[in-house]
This record gives sequence, C-alpha cells and structure tokens, in this order.
Amino acid sequence: MPPRLTRKFFDRSVHEVAPELIGATLLFNGAGGLIVEVEAYHHTDPAAHSYRGQTPRNAVMFGPAGFAYVYRSYGIHWCVNFVCEEAGSASAILIRAVEPTEGLAAMRRRRGLPEARDLCSGPGKLCEALGVTIKHNGLPLDRPPFELRARAAAPEIVTGPRIGITKAADYPWRFGLKGSRFLSKAFR
Repeated sequence: MPPRLTRKFFDRSVHEVAPELIGATLLFNGAGGLIVEVEAYHHTDPAAHSYRGQTPRNAVMFGPAGFAYVYRSYGIHWCVNFVCEEAGSASAILIRAVEPTEGLAAMRRRRGLPEARDLCSGPGKLCEALGVTIKHNGLPLDRPPFELRARAAAPEIVTGPRIGITKAADYPWRFGLKGSRFLSKAFR
C-alpha cells in the first residue's frame, strides 16, 4: 500500500504538488478514489482567492500547508482545495475530479445517481459525493476524516488551461490523468 501523504508533502510550490496529486488516492470518511484532475492557484495568480489579500473566507490559505480550504462556489456547491507552500504564501490546489473506488454506495446515496462517472467528475459533485462541507474548512489533510495516499506509479499527465474562470484563464495550470473518463471536462 502506498504511503500516506503528510502535511510536509504540501509544503512546496503548487506547481510541484499539483501534478504529483494525479494518481494519488483521496478518501474522506472512507469514500473517494484516485485523483484524476486538479488545478493550481498560486498567490501571484489573479484567479486565486488569495490574490487580493486575506479575508475571513480565504484565511486558511494564509496558514500552514497541508490543510483543507473549503468554499462555496456560485452560492451552490462546496469545493475543496489543498493549501500548499510555506505559511503565508496563500496558494492552493483545487481538487476537480476523482475516479470513485471506495464508498460507492455512500457516494451514490449522497448524489442520487447510479453511474460512477457522474459521482465525482467536477469539484462540486466531488464534495457532494464525499460529504465535504464548510465544517471541514481548515482541517488537516493528514488526519481523519481525510486520508491521502501517494500514487503507486507516475501516470501520464495532461495539462491545459483552467476551467470556469475569467482571470488568467490561459494559464496551463490544470492537470489531469490522460485518458480518464472521470475528468470534469476533456482536455484539448
């Protein structure tokens, strides 16, 4: 079994950590699977929530690496990010999609859908399927309810522009598992 990821794993640049999360395992209260898509948000990036400074909403991003930053997107969906880099740098990685492998019954019940492809193929879907909400904001990623395991082997990764943003939309900071049918959106 691959080793668990510790907070120290996240104490590096989002540009190093993001591609290394592809193929890693994310479990939340025993439900989840392989991470197949992420997006990096660096503190110098105008699309990052931290770009204009610290607020009550994004305060977790300014703390130490290895914690969950959870926020509501468009007032509808929860999204989970993994805080990276040294304390105060305010960079994070949005977890966009997971290939569900564990806790499928619970995820199907939460999402009300039978097809595995529809459970975690987007950041809002993923949080709904796993049961991640604002009450998990600021929790350490190396303790329950989170369990993160390193990938067993280096997969083939594709990169491209991030999705659903208008600022710095051309940055190729979206990373995905090549050929995965569980991506939120296909890469060009």
